[in-house]
Amino acid sequence: MSVDTVSLTGWGRTAPTTAVRFSPRTYEEAAAAVRGRGPRGVIARGLGRSPGDAAQNAGGSVLDLTGLARIGGVDAAGAVRCDAGVSLERLLRVLLPLGWLPPVVPGTGRVTVGGAIGSDLPGLDHRRSGSFARHVSALELLTADGEVRTVLPGTALFDATAGGLGLTGVILGATLRLRRVATALMSVSTERAEDLDDLLARFTAGGDRLPYASAWIDLMARGRATGRGILTRGEHATPDMRPAHAGRTLLSPRSGGARGRFRLPGCPPVPGGLFGPASAALYNEVRYRGAPRARAGELRPVGAFFHAADAFPDASLLYGRGGLVRYRFAVGHGQEETLHRVVRRIAARRSPAVRAVLQRFGAADPGGLSFAAPGWSLALDLPAALPGLGRFLDDVDEEVAAAGGRVCLAKDSRMRPEAAAAMYPGLAGFRELRARLDPTEAFRSDLSRRLGL
Repeated sequence: MSVDTVSLTGWGRTAPTTAVRFSPRTYEEAAAAVRGRGPRGVIARGLGRSPGDAAQNAGGSVLDLTGLARIGGVDAAGAVRCDAGVSLERLLRVLLPLGWLPPVVPGTGRVTVGGAIGSDLPGLDHRRSGSFARHVSALELLTADGEVRTVLPGTALFDATAGGLGLTGVILGATLRLRRVATALMSVSTERAEDLDDLLARFTAGGDRLPYASAWIDLMARGRATGRGILTRGEHATPDMRPAHAGRTLLSPRSGGARGRFRLPGCPPVPGGLFGPASAALYNEVRYRGAPRARAGELRPVGAFFHAADAFPDASLLYGRGGLVRYRFAVGHGQEETLHRVVRRIAARRSPAVRAVLQRFGAADPGGLSFAAPGWSLALDLPAALPGLGRFLDDVDEEVAAAGGRVCLAKDSRMRPEAAAAMYPGLAGFRELRARLDPTEAFRSDLSRRLGL
């Protein structure tokens, strides 16, 4: 097991802190690192995809699990056992040729199985499938005493670990229930919406006929065009939908992998970022006008459909050396006016927002700190160096909390502890379970200290 001292940040590249990093290759090495932790505790880390500080531990230890990356065979019931350090991108490449898909596919493949469970990530079909942990039939959890427990759904420890951000222990492996697919293609429909009301109406008009749905919102548009966007929906293509030139099967790694990623090799971060208000507005205008007014039945590879965002360059190239703040919140059905107000406030600030994704959630997941709940979710990226951004987002936090909504903890890098307590009624129970299971607070992170989790 290698050990070094490193400065770490989240994917947003804000608030770097220094920790001792352990990189185990076996469960035994991981257990030894937890037993030998220092007074500042330890936190698990995967690919560092969390935009905030959930996988940082200033002055303590960080357990890099990317060396634990074994994938077992798929059994007759369609289940696979894999290590926590396996990326969803790799899992998709391995499973797709066999006719299987991970149970929930989020918007990036560059996250580990352990990270997907610890964040309880929702996918584009949350209304049907729920979040990631709902499809975990068992997990191996390394607890504060250095022992590995098998934890099953329906238990208090499982529910606290799903969305628990690594604070109940180190997820070492999991058994996932998979989804059978016939091809590695998606049948995709795309349509433009003129404003936010039009976009919400289009979201709900089709029901769940196409299970996967998300929309990009132009947060630079104002006036009558405020909240305009592009709605993308999809379903798994059947063999009869395949092109005439295709072979006997479309279940190939090449069909499903992420290809054509946009990279700028050797290009250093731009101090002010590539996007100011004018350039961001131009980019959004071109993107909106370039989308079809309505198109159905377009075939796309699975990876290109789910992981389109992975084709973009690193955050620093877009948002400058100060990094980015990802703000993701959710409000319930009946609170659409809150969503409208937040969109109008962001548009009025002329903040250079080029990434903004709207989703519709279904039933709440059982995890005490799981983010998804029935209603609407909006995720957006903003340059961390924007003047007055912290105060502005504090105000939005208050508006979201007053509407009964919540901000996603797994994405957060700046929320105040009182706001988190107001948004997550299950937080008190989570703290009580942690106190019983881990009275010495073996598992800590910068996020847990900041929010008092």
